[in-house]
Parts: sequence; structure tokens; C-alpha cells
Amino acid sequence: MATLAPDAPAPDGASPAEGAAPRLRHWREGVLSEADIAHIPGEGGLPVIGNTLRMLADPHAFTRRMVDTYGPVYRNKAFGGWNVALVGADANELVLFDRDKLFSSEQGWGPILDRLFPRGLMLMDFDHHRADRRALSIAFKPGPMRHYAGSLNRGIAQAVKHWGGKPMRFYPAIKALTLDLAADSFIGIPWGPEADRINAAFVDMVQASVAPVRRPLPFTLMRRGVKGRAFLVDYFTRETLRRRAEGGGQDMFSQFATATREDESLLPVDEVVDHMNFLMMAAHDTITSSATTLVQLLARHPDWQERLRAEIVAITGGGGDIDYADLGKLELTEMAFKEALRMIPPVPSTPRRALRAFEFGGYRIPAGTPVGINAQYVHHMEEHWPDPQRFDPLRFTPDQVKARHKYAWVPFGGGAHMCLGLHFAYMQVKILMAQVLTRYRIEIEPGYAPEWQAWPIPRPKDGLKVTFRSL
Repeated sequence: MATLAPDAPAPDGASPAEGAAPRLRHWREGVLSEADIAHIPGEGGLPVIGNTLRMLADPHAFTRRMVDTYGPVYRNKAFGGWNVALVGADANELVLFDRDKLFSSEQGWGPILDRLFPRGLMLMDFDHHRADRRALSIAFKPGPMRHYAGSLNRGIAQAVKHWGGKPMRFYPAIKALTLDLAADSFIGIPWGPEADRINAAFVDMVQASVAPVRRPLPFTLMRRGVKGRAFLVDYFTRETLRRRAEGGGQDMFSQFATATREDESLLPVDEVVDHMNFLMMAAHDTITSSATTLVQLLARHPDWQERLRAEIVAITGGGGDIDYADLGKLELTEMAFKEALRMIPPVPSTPRRALRAFEFGGYRIPAGTPVGINAQYVHHMEEHWPDPQRFDPLRFTPDQVKARHKYAWVPFGGGAHMCLGLHFAYMQVKILMAQVLTRYRIEIEPGYAPEWQAWPIPRPKDGLKVTFRSL
């Protein structure tokens, strides 16, 4: 017998999703038992811990084994509970497009992010999500984006001019740079002690979000993360009030602080604060990961590195800076970035929670079931990507894209929760490539293939050793 709320008709006048939500409003409500999903193939692993250690050791190999053994719909016990994996492009479409409002993103991500990054866009559902997304989208209109492009050109040029000549570890360098760029473009403050303190608090929150100890006990990552959140909540609250009083500015935070809903009301201050915290987390680690992937792939494939360099020089004249209006002309650069996102998506898997029972792949999945899709696996399925381990940006020509399943490539999610900042990510990586490739040739040692940590956001364990050789 299910321990979660049973299926029931929606209240009069409510949609099915709106009727289910009050019964399963929070991810902490109810516990899914093995009996609820015993009809779905799969396994529970070891007593108590389930398959947690196997998944942490190599999540991609674990997924491949489970799909090979049980098929594209399977049950699995890990991280303290049962869940059902839905694997494939059709599963991506079902969950991300969510035509029938079957799935809660809030309740899917809640166990991971709720304590540190509550009420970010990714943790909102349906009408509330739609209203806040519309209000926040003002920060990504052409006017603010032109401002960010100028800040990115200046900041990246200032940093990369010191990268040449000797071996370096790229991942920590781009991580530090991305944080500094966020202080400038996102918050509108100069690099310096204030930005350093904000960055330190933010890093503590990100590390705590995936810490094994989930309570803020003394000397734990979670304790540091909770303290970091308290500092940023206080800072962003004061700054929101100040910027509203002074009329704001062109940085992203000021755009959020003065954003209005459809009825022209300002977002509540605490919601602005939570959106800002979440946006910095979502943008920072994902861009750091994907930029590192692209740099490694271009170092391994000097022919493609040269093709991108030629494209960039033809548009910029070789000077490095690129105008906002010219970013769309970097077609090969964008295709190379998309292929990097295919090979190592920065968010390898995505959780949701079923608000109502549904059927998929011949199985009935009950209401309340935590479900997950796997972008990493689908990005390497040969039916969509012939020779999937090969780096080939031409997979993203218009004809190739049109011929492929729309949800075979989902590094930015899809549907209503498509990443709001995806165009900012494209812009930052294109400007990075323009500044780097007009100055340097990216080199790695022959045969060098660093091991990557796959979870929660991919990164090379040794930081990726590269040399930027001056042209």
C-alpha cells in the first residue's frame, strides 16, 4: 500500500496538477516504499545505503549497467530513498516539456538545494515559476546584455593576459575568473575585498549543497554554507533596498531588484535575494565546468582550435574584444561549445517528483515518486549521436539539428524550466574564446587525459593542466 497520498480527482475548478500539489506540496511529505514500485525492474543495492556508493564511484557506468540490465525505466535506491529513472530522449521530453503538469521541479531539487538555495527559479513550479521567470527575464534583454558583454570583454581580457607562457591548471583559474566576472556583471561591484568576501560565502554555500552531512553541525561544510547564506542574505537584502531607492543600474542584481510582475508590483525583497543567490550558483559552476570541457577538447583537437581562431579573427580583426552585435556571427564557436556541452553536460541528471500517477515505457509510476532523467546518457546514445565519443561540432549544423530528436540534447533543460541564462552562458564562453584564441594556442601534453569527477557538476580532478602558448 502506498504511503503517499493516493490518486484523487482535483478539487472543483482546479487543474489536475493544481489539485495534486496541496497533497504533495513539500518534498519531505511521504516516503516511497519498495512495495509502491515493486512492479518496476531494478535493485536496491546494499542494506541502508542502497546503491549510493556505486553511484558516487562512477555514476555514468552505473547508469549504463542499470539500463543494460533493466531497460530505460528502472527503480533504484540511493541517498536514503527509492526513485525511478526514466532514460531516453522521449523521457527527457515527457519530464522537461511536462505538457500535463505531472512533475514538480521544486520537490525534485528540494532535498539537494532547499536548505541553501530555496526559492530559486529551478525550485518553483507552474504559476509562481512563470510569474517570477517573466519578471526576471528583464535582466536578459538586449540592453542589459550589451552591458554585460562590455564587462566580460574587460574582465576576461584583464585576466587572460597573465595566462601565457607556462603550464597552469585551467579549472581553478576559470573558476576564480568566473566569480570575479559575476561580481562585476551580476552584482555591479569592483573586484576587491568586498567581492572576495561575497565569493568566499558563495563558494561555501555551493560546497555545502552537496555535503554528505546535511545538518549544520560545528566544523561541517553545511555549517559553513549556512553561515555563508546568512551573510549573503544580509548583504543582498541591504543592497536590494538601496538600489530600489537609488534607481538601480545595468548589472543583473539591479535589474532583479527593480523587476516587476504583470501587475507592476515589485518582487518581495526576500525573493529577490533568493533569486540572486540561486542565479550565481547556477551560472558559476555550470559555466566553469563547460568552459573547462571546451578548452580541453580544443587542446586535443588543434584542427578545430584553428578553425575557431580563424572565425574569430575574421570577425574581430584579431584584437580580442568582440562586440555584442557580432556574437551571433561566431557560428563554429557556438557549435563547438554545444558539442562540448553534449560530451560533458554540466548538469548530468535532473530530478523531479511525480504529482500524479502516470505511465511511461509500459510501467505505471505512482504519485509521489521521485523520478530522474539523465542527460549524460542520452547525449551518448548512438541512435542520436553516431560515434558519440568523437568530438564533432558539425553535429550542430541546422540540418543535423532538425533531423534529430528535439530532446536528445538538453544541457540547459527544456520546457518551462529551460535555463533563463543560457544566452549569457553562450556570450561568456564566446568572449572567453575570442580573448584566448586571438592570443594563444592551447596545448596539453601528448596522451594527457585527466580523470573527471562526474558528480554533482563535472570537473577534472587535477584541474586540467594546459599551456597557453603565445601566438
